[in-house]
Amino acid sequence: MDLRAIAMGLLFALIWSSAFTSARIIVEAAPPLASLAVRFAISGGIGVVLARALGHSWSLSRAQWRAVIIFGVCQNALYLGLNFVAMQWIEAGLAAIIASSMPLIVAAANWAVFRERLPAIGVLGLFAGFGGVALIMAQRLSGGVDATGVALCLIGALALAVATLSVRGASTGGGSVLMVVGLQMLVGSAALLPFALVLETWEVTWSWQLGVAFTYTVFAPGLLATLIWFVLVSRIGATRAATFHFLNPFFGVAIAALILGEALTGADILGVAIIAGGILAVQLARVGNAGVR
Repeated sequence: MDLRAIAMGLLFALIWSSAFTSARIIVEAAPPLASLAVRFAISGGIGVVLARALGHSWSLSRAQWRAVIIFGVCQNALYLGLNFVAMQWIEAGLAAIIASSMPLIVAAANWAVFRERLPAIGVLGLFAGFGGVALIMAQRLSGGVDATGVALCLIGALALAVATLSVRGASTGGGSVLMVVGLQMLVGSAALLPFALVLETWEVTWSWQLGVAFTYTVFAPGLLATLIWFVLVSRIGATRAATFHFLNPFFGVAIAALILGEALTGADILGVAIIAGGILAVQLARVGNAGVR
């Protein structure tokens, strides 16, 4: 793995993790589903317009359209929609920790359902990672954290894992990464908008903090991080790129503590370290498997 790929992976993990903090700021001042639908409409529109200006076509293959729709619904509408709703009641750091379990869920499904070979260190990493999540959940639930918010984040992580497994082996196929990203955002916006119109009251408490958080979310996690991820995957492969997910628990809780002042307990720190170690062990084991094929 070259230095450029490492830099891209670190930047992706940092931006991805920071999205939970900016989302927390947004949902404290605006309806979550409506905010997300508007964010996707803006991010997706910018992505598609830029792609067209660069001469890229939206004439995608059947596999690409399938990936666009699945990820648009499962990742953007379900995963992020449920997380935005949940963060009305739970802290950003906790949401980031739960979301970080997604690579473990995917690896567990590949091992148990699709019979992907996983060395002993990878299996130990799976159990350790889920053990770390269980440790934090037990400590937080006993401390009175909102169970509904936790459940919504868990369902969101499962939805993203299902989407990832559903498009195994899919890629942009040499097409426009920017166009695919933009279309995924527009699909997510279209899926969320009816629920936002029916279920929410569109009342916003305007502030400069909301403006900064929303703008950052549109351009950084919305467009930049997704583009970096696709480019990184095309450069080093999905398995190696996924190794950088082990940084997400650390970055997620650190950014939330730094910007939002969220408290961290000893159990949180221990659990985050265990989860990160588990994710790293699983991904390194999978990298080793990919290397011997």
